[in-house]
Amino acid sequence: MMGKLSIDAPLLEHLFDQAADIVFFIKDDRGRYLIVNNTLVERNGLKSKQQLIGRLPSDVFPGVFGTRPTEQDVAVLRSGRSIINHLELHWNKTHKPCWCLTTKLPLRDGKGLVTGIIGFSRDLRAPLPLDEIPAAMTGALDYLDRHCAEPISPANLAKRSGLSGPRFARMVKRIFDLTPTQLIVKVRLATATRLLRETELSIGQIAIECGFYDHSAFTQTFRKATGMTPGEARRQ
Repeated sequence: MMGKLSIDAPLLEHLFDQAADIVFFIKDDRGRYLIVNNTLVERNGLKSKQQLIGRLPSDVFPGVFGTRPTEQDVAVLRSGRSIINHLELHWNKTHKPCWCLTTKLPLRDGKGLVTGIIGFSRDLRAPLPLDEIPAAMTGALDYLDRHCAEPISPANLAKRSGLSGPRFARMVKRIFDLTPTQLIVKVRLATATRLLRETELSIGQIAIECGFYDHSAFTQTFRKATGMTPGEARRQ
């Protein structure tokens, strides 16, 4: 039987230093950087990790690219709830946006109190020039993330992004390597996975909360994507 494991922060730091397409971090109970990898340093155009240690994202990134992750950190620290595979736009030293999937998990002490955050952001595709990404695109994706219980369609998202249906589909494919329909399903499943892990809602309730027609439709889609039923995932 395996013994109890603890986080080896220096080892994790060294591991993620080898991943150029992943930003890795550990933060304290105020959301300040404690551990970072080289990718995060390089994307800020900094010379050393020490220039990030003790600082908030809002101290480093310009505008919404700094305030948004800081607000996320506050929410995780206060609620103790994880953020899993959140689609978002990041900034790098070349002043080009890069779409990522971000995951943030609360760190807890022996009493279960939240003492910090550990997480990473993984690049989905190569960075795109800013002028090739319509500003409303981010708003459309944020809307999908917040309102996935609603009957959202690719056409609805295209309208919110200010693009024609075909152009929106091409943009989603270029950024995420997904079709708009696949993107909608992915966001709904990510939300469902979080609710299975963090709440006591019934599977039927989660199905409705995530925009599926019923328990059966949710189970079928979830099994197809993960290889297990929602109930099996919750037990694991």
